[in-house]
Amino acid sequence: MRISSLSYSFRDAFRSLKRNRLMTLASLATVAITLLILGCAWLLVVNTHYLAANMESELEINVYLYTDLPREEALNLKTDLEKLGGIASLTFMPKEEGIRALEQKFNNEYDLVGTLGGYNPLPDMYRINAAEATQEPALASAIESIEGVELVRYGQGMVERLLALTQWIRSVGFIVIIAISIAAVFLIATSIRLTVFARRKEIGIMKMVGATNGFIRWPFFLEGMIIGLTGALLAVGVLHFAYSRLVQNVSLTLSFITILTDKTVLYEIYRNMLILGTAIGALGSAISLRRFLKI
Repeated sequence: MRISSLSYSFRDAFRSLKRNRLMTLASLATVAITLLILGCAWLLVVNTHYLAANMESELEINVYLYTDLPREEALNLKTDLEKLGGIASLTFMPKEEGIRALEQKFNNEYDLVGTLGGYNPLPDMYRINAAEATQEPALASAIESIEGVELVRYGQGMVERLLALTQWIRSVGFIVIIAISIAAVFLIATSIRLTVFARRKEIGIMKMVGATNGFIRWPFFLEGMIIGLTGALLAVGVLHFAYSRLVQNVSLTLSFITILTDKTVLYEIYRNMLILGTAIGALGSAISLRRFLKI
């Protein structure tokens, strides 16, 4: 397309938006409200996934060694454990550190070793985090077979239920996003189609005086993009303000709740909303015009 034709298309698109203020405002409101609902659902799903990931990252395997196992052999077990693979982190905790941690739980009010006559009944242990939470039961089972390991604890039963819950959350979240996205596309496209339908006579007149399909299509195409982008900007602005206030309130009153604050993720959601709004606006105009350009 020539620059002069593109310039005319932009001017005509803006003139049309001014002439048809009522339909333009209705379309903008539809785009903004629909994308705002989509954005809220998106942030809810992302935060749910974030919470599930945090819960999974806190899962830990405690490997208790035999109390009579020499310290040197206990330290050498690290090599055998690392050979299993699938381990994100591995920390050795000697029994001396274990008894101190136990005393701290009682605010150091008791000298447990002194009370026990200098005998420390706790075993040396390893604390292990699996690279993938789903690998934890299998990894724990493999650790149990290593010589020198007396007991392995990772929250048997509870971990399996937690993993099933987080997987269910992810699946439901994915379905919700897809469903709302489809509804958003339908609502926005329908709104744009109503705008085009209200001007069907104008399109028919332009066809009868010899205007080409491209000449007619471009102003409507740009108009749809402008409506979609403007509506998306409104939705992103409201969503960003509301979410920022929510994060502040949660951090002040419910600090124990983990909520997503990663700006990279948030800006990616906002960017995708702008792209989606613009694309749906353009697509809605293009699809709606096909019927009237056949006159």
